[in-house]
Amino acid sequence: MSAPMATRAYIGLGGNLDHPDARIERALLAFDTLPGTRLVARSALYRTAPVGFVDQPDFINAVAAVETTLAPLDLLHALLDLEVDAGRERSFRNAPRTLDLDVLLYGDLVQDDPQLILPHPRMGTRGFVLLPLQEISPDLMIPGLGPIAPLAAACHDQGVLRLQPSAA
Repeated sequence: MSAPMATRAYIGLGGNLDHPDARIERALLAFDTLPGTRLVARSALYRTAPVGFVDQPDFINAVAAVETTLAPLDLLHALLDLEVDAGRERSFRNAPRTLDLDVLLYGDLVQDDPQLILPHPRMGTRGFVLLPLQEISPDLMIPGLGPIAPLAAACHDQGVLRLQPSAA
């Protein structure tokens, strides 16, 4: 029996509590510990003002590309486990958090599942997702949205600040 085919998935990482930069770096390392999954690229870290609930610290964000044989929902559940391990509590929408991991894209899959909508439903307007995503995949075509370059260009005024060069 042959091994399952790996799919490239993109994961958004963020947090704003308890040394979020270090938590993101640990999460990036943890991707290689997930079954059938390996980190293939990662962006620099970016500082972003909070969205929604604004009375909280700025966020640190990044985007990673992984190759995975996990099914989309299995990948999501593995990421949710990493969030819990990092002390994530879900007190209210857009609340401060230690670690937030979102499946942004899973190959070219488009789905509207109650647990996982792909592509991520708000990624097309969020500079803290699009700018790091463009950094690691400048020619990416986002299903239903098109090329990343004009989407990222439209976010230039969102105050997303690149903090460090990527290690990829």
